[in-house]
Amino acid sequence: MKKLDAFRVHLWYSGLGSFGGTLVWTAMMVYQVQIVGLTPLQLVLVGTTMEVTAFLFEIPTGIVADVYSRRLSTIIGVFLIGVAYLVEVSVPTFAALIIGNIIWSIGYTFTSGAYQAWLVDEVGQERAGAAFIRGGQVGRIAGLLGIPTAVALGTIYLGLPVIVGGLIHIVAAVYLLLFMPETGFTPTPAPDRNTFQKMGDTFSAGLKVIRGRPKLMSILAVGLFFGLFSEAWDRLWQAHLIRNFNIAGVFGLPTIWIFGIMDAILMVIGFTGLEIMRRRLDTNNPVKLTRAVFWLTAVMVVGIIAYGLSPVLGVALIAWLGFMIARDLIGAPLDTWTNQHIDSNVRATVLSMRSQTDAIGQIVGGPPLGLIGQQSVRLAFIASGAVLSPALLILNWVREREKRGALIAEAEVVEVTPPPPPPLSSPPPPSPPGNRGAPPPRPPGK
Repeated sequence: MKKLDAFRVHLWYSGLGSFGGTLVWTAMMVYQVQIVGLTPLQLVLVGTTMEVTAFLFEIPTGIVADVYSRRLSTIIGVFLIGVAYLVEVSVPTFAALIIGNIIWSIGYTFTSGAYQAWLVDEVGQERAGAAFIRGGQVGRIAGLLGIPTAVALGTIYLGLPVIVGGLIHIVAAVYLLLFMPETGFTPTPAPDRNTFQKMGDTFSAGLKVIRGRPKLMSILAVGLFFGLFSEAWDRLWQAHLIRNFNIAGVFGLPTIWIFGIMDAILMVIGFTGLEIMRRRLDTNNPVKLTRAVFWLTAVMVVGIIAYGLSPVLGVALIAWLGFMIARDLIGAPLDTWTNQHIDSNVRATVLSMRSQTDAIGQIVGGPPLGLIGQQSVRLAFIASGAVLSPALLILNWVREREKRGALIAEAEVVEVTPPPPPPLSSPPPPSPPGNRGAPPPRPPGK
């Protein structure tokens, strides 16, 4: 079957994936809290299991994508993610959630790095930033449509949106199988696939790229701090509103309706923010990209701490909105900046290493923050903000380095630019009238 244009496939997949994901995650945490009845520590441990699995599989699947096929790796991953959602709600137990999250993590590692690398290779580095942003916008529109669908299905049964979302991911995998092209990637020749030598070489090349580029080392360090803080937020923010603020009682609505409305507001603001970013942010300028990532991270730090300290529901919701908008917008500039510093032949591997550092952070930071959450969920959020804050120091260092690099590049351009040609010498004054063309007068006495 004829493959479609990669940009178009990206937009369709962004829509399908976001619609299905919105169905799942509008209901998933409410399902885990209200139907399964998980404690704060159990909520975090579900996520920690996910991250341990991701840590173990991230590099092997990234290398497979660089050696065999990024297209095939993405298709396998999307399919497994869909299956995982079905497993998670097959039985309302902690064990089913653990098994489903293991499957989900394996699927995610097949897509992590591979999909971004596929897109950059297919559309080109110059169009990649615009593609990431436009795909994010399409995803938010689709997610906006998914919210009322999730609310309607969740009113019937909280596990139903998860089931439908899982089926949509399986449909998305079939769509990619039929229409996803792969013309910008050259797989390893078949004779080299029979041993692990090529995989080892690819992994070594990825490490060499990272060690030789301090900016990539810095971005991996930032990913580590993002992982350290995020597990507590991802698993506990909804439980905080449900148990500590009784949000359903305050608004007099079913919990899933309230979270659906919150997600809808976030989708609209996120879409608008991405449009502003698309128009005003030069995605080919590393200095501006780093600056954007720095300030969005700063908003996240302030937002999560304010969320933990908020004494009343209204203040908590404002802090939640600020944090979520910043986190929602940071992905496109971060992905674009990272890809600008990676060679194509190891792109999926290096991106997988970035995801793996995030997984390490969540593995290390999740359980301690979960234990803090057992005593005080508020304190867990404050601690999460403190854990994230060192990322600002790293990003500021990168930003200053980018500025110096830009100044040096401008100076070099000035040096190699040839000086303008000297002005033409003035012509001699004209001869007096009547003597035009006459020889000069002789000196007296000659």
